[in-house]
Amino acid sequence: MSGAGERVLPGILLGVLAYSLFSMHDATNKYLVAFLPVWQVLFFRSLTIVAACLAIGRGRLLAAAVATPLKLPLLGRGVLTLTAWLCYYTAARSLPLAQLLTLYFSAPIITTVLAIRLLGEHVTRARWISLGIAFGGVLLASDPFGVKLSLATLLVLAAACLWGYAIVLMRQIARRESSLLQMLYQNVCFIAVTGVLTAVNWVAPTPAQMLLLAGVGVLGGLGQYMLFEAARMAPAAVMATVEYSALLWAFVLGWLVFGEIPLPAVWAGAGLICVAGLYMVVMERRTARGYASGAND
Repeated sequence: MSGAGERVLPGILLGVLAYSLFSMHDATNKYLVAFLPVWQVLFFRSLTIVAACLAIGRGRLLAAAVATPLKLPLLGRGVLTLTAWLCYYTAARSLPLAQLLTLYFSAPIITTVLAIRLLGEHVTRARWISLGIAFGGVLLASDPFGVKLSLATLLVLAAACLWGYAIVLMRQIARRESSLLQMLYQNVCFIAVTGVLTAVNWVAPTPAQMLLLAGVGVLGGLGQYMLFEAARMAPAAVMATVEYSALLWAFVLGWLVFGEIPLPAVWAGAGLICVAGLYMVVMERRTARGYASGAND
């Protein structure tokens, strides 16, 4: 039993690093989509990731992709992720950022509930407390008062549900297949859809934009790999709380890169998210020590 507790903390670290890379990836995307269609940016990102996966895995990865009995779950997760992405960015056109973020960050709570039902995971009281503190930080930072039922709110809630289930499915698949294989299937799905849209609405990128597109692929690929590996190590309920670190990274990068000075409420909310993360690390370390002492008895 000692291994179960010992693997959670590295999983938390990998998850935090993954979401930091995703935040840098999103900041670069924010710059690129001012000049290029969103679909084209996503197409180049996925193309870069698939090329990297094939360069690393080579024939062995292709053989595993053909032989795996989990083709439908792997393809399904790619479709789920793409659909969640589409719902989220469609809703983003109509909702204020504060409401958008708060509604979307219900996804970790959905992940935790689904993990109990579908993965049979035991969610400790400490994990529920950490999750609650983190979501409280989102509420404080985003100030979402005035949310009304609309097509946009339904779309972002649909995105949260889809992403929550995609995280659970990722952990289910991670028990049997490699992270590279998950990345390959997911990004092939993205290429199939975005490739058609890119061909219809092609905009020639400049050399500088091509470098940034490659950078988006590298950041996205590394982030995906770390996230898949984290899902292999840490329970879905733990990864749900880790996901809130994405909001913290977004605030920091918005301040450093785009000069967006956060309001005091944002800093307070970010502080609560940090408290939630630290609390979870402390409690998981205690749990790991309990496993270790039990193994030595």
